[in-house]
Amino acid sequence: MSESVNADPAELAKFSELAHRWWDPESEFRPLHQINPLRLEWIDSRAALSAKAVLDVGCGGGILSDSMARKGADVTGIDLSTKALRVARLHALEAQTANLRFREISVEALAAEQPASFDVVTCMEMLEHVPDPASVVQACARLVKPGGWVFFSTINRNAKAFALAIVGAEYILNMLPRGTHEYAKLLRPSELAASCRAAGLDVTDTCGLEHNPLTRRYWLSSDTSVNYMFATRRAA
Repeated sequence: MSESVNADPAELAKFSELAHRWWDPESEFRPLHQINPLRLEWIDSRAALSAKAVLDVGCGGGILSDSMARKGADVTGIDLSTKALRVARLHALEAQTANLRFREISVEALAAEQPASFDVVTCMEMLEHVPDPASVVQACARLVKPGGWVFFSTINRNAKAFALAIVGAEYILNMLPRGTHEYAKLLRPSELAASCRAAGLDVTDTCGLEHNPLTRRYWLSSDTSVNYMFATRRAA
């Protein structure tokens, strides 16, 4: 892999090993399946996905990409994990999902190739896995059309997030594979907001995602202390 690519080979290998389990709702990816309807509706309520050109950055096995295409969007999913993309393509074929394609390309390379090409860009659960998250934010801002929407989701960096998202989720409840998240790579909302402003994106809305491990229920809230999402717009 070229050193210029903003990706951690160890992170890619980690998710590649699990690629065949992406679409098993009882696998390590169960949390993604459970939160997907919540984040999909949150995105759609703001950006009205139907008939929009949408880019899903770090799409993995395509869980969000597929659901956005089923909302009527024309979706391109990109990732650097060959195995995950193979799974995404296979599922789209089996499910006969229309208006959905996948490419193995970095967000920075696509931004150079197709600037201002998308109405909506989503980058969910990815920023905490790359060496330079600000570079990803900058590329997302370049890819969206003026007036378009860019959505991010990630995990806060504080003691509560460490206790719940890493110790609790990975080591006690076994909701995620151990080592999925590294504390030092987590992003405070203030840090993500600064990256957005530097990239010319206005943060219009923030939202927290909470979880009850006993009932396995997830819900959206105003609490951004652990998992959170940003809705941002590029100036028209």
